[in-house]
Amino acid sequence: MARARKNGVGGQKANSLADKDRWLKYYRSMLLIRRFEERAGQLYGMGLIGGFCHLYIGQEAIAVGMESVKRAGDQIITGYRDHGHMLAAGMDPKEVMAELTGRAGGSSHGKGGSMHMFSVPNGFFGGHGIVGAQVSLGTGLALANSYRNDGAVSYTYFGDGAANQGQVYESFNMAELWSLPVVYVIENNQYAMGTSVERSSAETHLYRRGLSFNIPGEEVDGMDVDAVAEAGARAAEHARTKGPYILEMKTYRYRGHSMSDPAKYRPQGELEEVRKTRDPIDHLKAKLEGVGLKEEELKAIDAEVRQIVLDAAEYARTSPEPDPSELYTDVYLEAAAR
Repeated sequence: MARARKNGVGGQKANSLADKDRWLKYYRSMLLIRRFEERAGQLYGMGLIGGFCHLYIGQEAIAVGMESVKRAGDQIITGYRDHGHMLAAGMDPKEVMAELTGRAGGSSHGKGGSMHMFSVPNGFFGGHGIVGAQVSLGTGLALANSYRNDGAVSYTYFGDGAANQGQVYESFNMAELWSLPVVYVIENNQYAMGTSVERSSAETHLYRRGLSFNIPGEEVDGMDVDAVAEAGARAAEHARTKGPYILEMKTYRYRGHSMSDPAKYRPQGELEEVRKTRDPIDHLKAKLEGVGLKEEELKAIDAEVRQIVLDAAEYARTSPEPDPSELYTDVYLEAAAR
């Protein structure tokens, strides 16, 4: 069932040094994603990023809140709106930006681009460009975890549009049948590619989609990083001990579906109202100010983050293009004979 927003993780009022430290970490990570994506949008407009580019602006609290409950060995897999997840997972902003520009210094050597980056050391198993494809792959990661009995959880992200794909329900069925350690995180940003949830889904409460498979779920305020972390901790514990769990994160993307989308399908004034009343970074900033953080300290964090992003953009601009020989690498994995 839906849960109301609470003051801090566990519903306790936030007034401790631990709360402040945790919020500062969240704030810096969320701000890094926001500033990175703003710069990525600029580079796309300059023609330095080609192909598709889907920005995560507005949804930062989800990636950051869920990352806070991830343990060593856990995996993340998501769709093509993936830059925020990469940064939250700890990937180097320089390597992520260089990958966006198709350069050799990118995390996938310039071969993945915006939608298909990958970093096993960070537990990030990709962005995936096919709608819903990552759901069956994430379920497969959970099957491997179960087979190895290593206690790891697969955090499998998809959007409200992908929630109507058939392979999602095949994955749900197998996950519950085999009690797989997977948390399905539905990032419901209200519009999929451009059609509202109300016009495209007979059941608009997406956390209920697992009921026929006996998979529990809940709706979460995806604009509140504390609410995300709290729900994520519950879901992860359930997944490690009992099997799959569904979290529907109610969020909102500020930009169009991709860079070519003017987003004219939204009601007039809706975006401005969300920015004014529900922005995840502003909400967290108010909490930090409430525990005594000064405006100068927040500005210093923003300045630091902006410099990181500027350095990443310059690295991406000046990094060389991949050597043509890279076309023939990472095609097959040769397994050692046993």
